[in-house]
Amino acid sequence: MRPLFVLLIGVIASSTASIFVRNAQSDASSIVIAAYRVAIATVMLSPVVYIRQRRVLIGMGSKEWMLAMASGGFLGLHFVTWITSLEYTTVASSTILVSSLPIFVALLSPLFLNEKPASVLYFGMTLAIIGGAIMALSDTCVVTGITVSCPSWRSFFQGSAMYGNGLAVLGAIFGAGYFMIGRHMRVRLPLLTYIFVVYGMAALIMLLIVWITGSPILGYGKETYLWFLLLAIVPQLIGHSSFNWALGYLPVSYVTVAVIGEPVAATALAWMILHEGLSWLHIVGGALCLAGIGYTSSKA
Repeated sequence: MRPLFVLLIGVIASSTASIFVRNAQSDASSIVIAAYRVAIATVMLSPVVYIRQRRVLIGMGSKEWMLAMASGGFLGLHFVTWITSLEYTTVASSTILVSSLPIFVALLSPLFLNEKPASVLYFGMTLAIIGGAIMALSDTCVVTGITVSCPSWRSFFQGSAMYGNGLAVLGAIFGAGYFMIGRHMRVRLPLLTYIFVVYGMAALIMLLIVWITGSPILGYGKETYLWFLLLAIVPQLIGHSSFNWALGYLPVSYVTVAVIGEPVAATALAWMILHEGLSWLHIVGGALCLAGIGYTSSKA
């Protein structure tokens, strides 16, 4: 199978996540949706890991398990914050802002990985920040033709869309934590073992939070369980696996650019299926943000 075709499948599969989440949110809370997403993915990976890599799993040391727990915690928080953001803001804003993960990796790498970012990265970061600010305006302000009418600064920062955008950015930060730990762990573990352990840890942590908060884990409608299943299979297993497989055959820059296509495809699906409209301000902000993310990723 051609790598570019697999990459295209990955982009399309990953872009469906926000649609499945939106449908599931009519019946379930965001933390429950996130828990089911990784729990089902873990269960589906179990037979493959047992048959092919159980010796690697058994041979993991205490340090690997601690790192896996930390990575799973970051992954769980990434999903919870991003999924919750979809309750308050548009699919376009949520998916584009959460895709700013490479920028936070570049910013945090000097602190945790002793990797100094190249000075050229700051140009991409600046573009993304400007684009993100414009998108925040487009979600809160009223756009009529070329005229933009915005509320007071206090109302602007207290608006639900701003809260949702903030959660999406927080999701990107947690995702950066997951990614940076993954860099370290992938040297020690095969990919399949790594994602199985991390997904499992994320599922356990989130199920514990579900239990502590008193959110119901059972009792949902058949359609909701279908959305849970689709969320685990399509964007989680097919989407993420396609990107990881393609990395073995294509340069990282190819895969990075393809991943940036995810929010574009998600926005198109939201327009077609959820009937979410976009103003010119949203398009300009999104384009700048994606350009900044793409530039930062290609130079990192």
